[in-house]
Amino acid sequence: MDNFVLEGSAKTPSVDFNAEKGVLELRGRSIPENSIEFYKPLNEWIENYGKSPQPETTVDVRLEYFNTSSSKCILDLFKQLENLNGSGTNIKVNWYFEEDDEDMEEAGEDYQAIINLPFNMIEVEEI
Repeated sequence: MDNFVLEGSAKTPSVDFNAEKGVLELRGRSIPENSIEFYKPLNEWIENYGKSPQPETTVDVRLEYFNTSSSKCILDLFKQLENLNGSGTNIKVNWYFEEDDEDMEEAGEDYQAIINLPFNMIEVEEI
């Protein structure tokens, strides 16, 4: 299976899903004009990945900021991964947030409360 890579921009995060290693990384800002259209190819790719996933899948989220419409798409992404968890792959989420960014820390905690996936909350100096 090919990897899934999207270059980031000022309004969209970079997305790098290495199928061989089972590692998905979201990095940057997520404020696209149309969040659903932006995340749709990733959702479709994950659906295919779910047919033959790696035994361990790691999701590294290193977002500086995301808007409300992106938050719904990210939740949908986590729900999709939650459905895959335990059926051929064990998924864990590493949620990175800057030490002074309470909003991003709380966002990670909110997702952690909603989604039944192991979450590691990781405080860093800079995203």
